[in-house]
Amino acid sequence: MKGSYIILIELKQDKNIEIGKLGEIFFKKGHYLYIGSALNGLEQRITRHLKDDKKLHWHIDYLLKNAEIIDIYYKKSIIREECEISEKLNEHFPSVTGFGCSDCRCKSHLFYGDPASIFDNILRLNMIKYLM
Repeated sequence: MKGSYIILIELKQDKNIEIGKLGEIFFKKGHYLYIGSALNGLEQRITRHLKDDKKLHWHIDYLLKNAEIIDIYYKKSIIREECEISEKLNEHFPSVTGFGCSDCRCKSHLFYGDPASIFDNILRLNMIKYLM
């Protein structure tokens, strides 16, 4: 399966986290949305994100080492849509500049917000809940 996904993450306390080449970033406790895509195996990518023991490769790996995945949503597609999704979410949520977007021109692929607004926006994106 190919497509894009959103990981809903909860950070239980304020924390400075070293995020690869981005360096140390301060994260407020709360809920975050991370947008990604996988055009060569969506299920495998999601399964990798769910693993606790993995090599830290992407920005999200560093955050997930310190936070909890609450839910994952996905959308099947043969084209990469993560930037389009990120642009839509950027209209509604503050973001962590440069996070998860080193291979594109987006401001960010990680957003911060309250749970009610997050769920409303996920519904508008027609994403399907991934059964973990």
